[in-house]
Amino acid sequence: MTTPAMTTSGTSVAPHPRTEYILPLPHIPETVSTVRHRARTVLARWALPTETADNAILVISELITNAIAHALPPAVLRLSMPEAGGRHTLRIEVADAGPVPRPRRSLESPPPAELEEHGRGTGIVAALSMRHGVSRQLQRMTRWAELHVAGGHTGSAATASP
Repeated sequence: MTTPAMTTSGTSVAPHPRTEYILPLPHIPETVSTVRHRARTVLARWALPTETADNAILVISELITNAIAHALPPAVLRLSMPEAGGRHTLRIEVADAGPVPRPRRSLESPPPAELEEHGRGTGIVAALSMRHGVSRQLQRMTRWAELHVAGGHTGSAATASP
């Protein structure tokens, strides 16, 4: 089955062997809400089951929040649907320029309040994904997660313009 081409920014995008969506992420807190909305639209276009889409939105939120709060810009979200053995997987990747340097603190000083409030994101990602991890390249860090997609999808390739 061939997926139709999609138009973005007034140009036709040829179908890709796998469905993908790429979105640069502004390094501001409001980004999380905006990207959740865009991702939900893309996942609906790909006809993902509601449960998979809901889980993906939570994973996307956690990975983007981590990149904005704890990493250096620029950051990019990449969603893809590789197929292996007739099964689709939703792959979510957030790449950034690595962690923000933190000042060292003494062992006697209490942890900052911001650290006490955070830290549950990895557990959420682990609970909702089949696999997850971090890959490091020269001055780039990518946090990723893969979610199982039951049934097929009818999506088309889309790449956001920078």
